[in-house]
Amino acid sequence: MDRGIKVAFVTLEDVKDKKAWSGVLYSMSRSLEKHLNGEIHYINPADSLKNRTLLNLLALSNLGLKKGFKKHYFYKYNGWLCRNLSSYVEREIQGKDIDLIFAPASSYELAFLNTKLPIVYTSDATFRLIYCLDDKYADVLKFSLRRGNLAERSSIEKSDLLIYPSEWAAESAVNDYGADESKVHVVPLGANVEEVPPEEMVLKRRPSDSCDLLFLGVDWERKGGEIAFETLLELEKLGINATLTVCGCTPPREFVHERMRVLPFLDKNDEKQRRQLDDLYLTSDFLFLPTRSEAFGMVFCDASAFGLPVITTDVGGVSGAVEQGKNGFMLPLDADASSYAEMIAKLFLDDDMYQGLVVSSRRTFDEKLNWDSWGRRVSELIRGVVERPEG
Repeated sequence: MDRGIKVAFVTLEDVKDKKAWSGVLYSMSRSLEKHLNGEIHYINPADSLKNRTLLNLLALSNLGLKKGFKKHYFYKYNGWLCRNLSSYVEREIQGKDIDLIFAPASSYELAFLNTKLPIVYTSDATFRLIYCLDDKYADVLKFSLRRGNLAERSSIEKSDLLIYPSEWAAESAVNDYGADESKVHVVPLGANVEEVPPEEMVLKRRPSDSCDLLFLGVDWERKGGEIAFETLLELEKLGINATLTVCGCTPPREFVHERMRVLPFLDKNDEKQRRQLDDLYLTSDFLFLPTRSEAFGMVFCDASAFGLPVITTDVGGVSGAVEQGKNGFMLPLDADASSYAEMIAKLFLDDDMYQGLVVSSRRTFDEKLNWDSWGRRVSELIRGVVERPEG
């Protein structure tokens, strides 16, 4: 049996919180515990009273800046804070029997980290992709963008292994930050589903009497809520009896329809609400998310576990989770509501086509979009780093 790998899992978040990074940290930690056959030491620099106090003070100063000057900055990239976070990690690993540092979305903690231990850095996107190319961050102070980019570059340069869920993110690490291509690997994330439904249940899925669309997201505008609403109207024009369930946000007041219902929030940490979310996946006909920007899209993985076909946008890292014609379809960013309605109507009205998409959606989950697949591949990569001869 392979020897167990002892890992320091570094993050500012609570890995037990299923809401943190859409449950990714929780699932990553469980998968590594299962597949590494070793020990996981969880290190959260925010556990330090000094760091927690500093985080709170910086957050308050940022809030004041927003209210007073309509500007803000990424306070977690504050130089003083990043140095404190890195120092905390150094103290926590000192003297411990640790083989490797695993740092998911942890450029704050890695920026000034001084260690001889190998580092694995993983994220769903680079700083530049998220913050430097989006107009909604136009009010961010320029120095903050520079600091974020410097922290990202530092984290990438000192890492021995870089893992991204999409080619979109991996290419940015190489092209924008000069990452060594031999260190960069693409490994899709898995579905954050507590109880995966049996395959035989999933494959019984058929189009319902009405075309039930599930819009799942916390940001109505960024996730394409207006297009989703207009698509509902276009489907009606095509003579299709459609419904739209909005879950995770509350649309602006002007978006009201008798065949649209809103569930503002469901908490995965609450068993009853989690089961309610599972029921939405089971009873809807499509996960419909015409998103305007997306790093990856965990909900696409979740939908595939339920055999729920996805209709979305070919933007950002979505293609890392959605394979055209296998677990859904992606339309161009400039596609309008009528284009989405035509695609949905075509699939909904063709039983054979719809059923084939259900089958291939679940197969995509079984073969690729699950945490066992992620854990096996990442553990293999980690072993390669830990066990390689020093030269």
